[in-house]
Amino acid sequence: MNNKIGVIVDSFCVGVREGLQKAKSVGADGVQIYAVSGEMDPANLSTAQRTELKSYIASLGLEISALVGDLGGYGFQDKQVNAEKIEKSKRILDLAVEMGTSVVTTHIGIVPEDTNSEIYHNMHTACEELAAYATSMNAYFAIETGPEPSARLKQFLDGLSSKGVSVNFDPANMVMVTGDDPVEGVYNLRDYIVHTHAKDGIRLQEVPAHYIYESLGYEAPSNENNTFVPGEGQYFSEVPLGEGSVNWQNYLKALTDIGYQGYLTIEREVGDDPAADISKAVQFLKQYRV
Repeated sequence: MNNKIGVIVDSFCVGVREGLQKAKSVGADGVQIYAVSGEMDPANLSTAQRTELKSYIASLGLEISALVGDLGGYGFQDKQVNAEKIEKSKRILDLAVEMGTSVVTTHIGIVPEDTNSEIYHNMHTACEELAAYATSMNAYFAIETGPEPSARLKQFLDGLSSKGVSVNFDPANMVMVTGDDPVEGVYNLRDYIVHTHAKDGIRLQEVPAHYIYESLGYEAPSNENNTFVPGEGQYFSEVPLGEGSVNWQNYLKALTDIGYQGYLTIEREVGDDPAADISKAVQFLKQYRV
């Protein structure tokens, strides 16, 4: 593979500037940055600040692979708050384009099996508006894989009028949550993949996706010790690259087969020494370069 390697700056658990320096030090080509709140919230960045930050990133020899625009709270399942979320998402995409990237990754909520349900309709309506806006900007909102099988996500995307809403492919989410095969997922979603996350994990037990991802109308049950935390704990385990259930050789071959030439962006959400794990992940991916 000859894909560029990215790092999510926030995975270092330090400020943006220090995170950028660490990304450079581990040998990354680019970075992805959360742009939802705090110093990277579009509302908190003046034109001058955006220009200065873009220049600083370039001075490190880095580029932005994508911004993270995940607004949480059921994604776009709840029509009562969708207008506000859509507006915020558009401003994040504006920032992304201004900073030199065409991709904002996000979660939209679990796509229901019932295409006639109100929640499906709410998500479809929101994504239609987002897709139209992104297409007008020659950019993409990229849905992260994991909450539903790839075939169901493809069906949802096929129902939109443009590819302005596409896919951020995360193989670990698939193996940890749905048990879906990332290789098959790449082929299923080949027309939509515009960005990927490099992450690995293990599924510890089979549970419905709403145990892990927030979903309107469902409440994830606590375990018997009442210590369940959504996204953590006994249902799956995120592990360093190469130590989980993702078959990296076959997965990367599938990306090559479909002609994907974008970023493999390392995401590390757990661990006592994320910087060390990320550095090892960069070297792990580089071994597949040809």
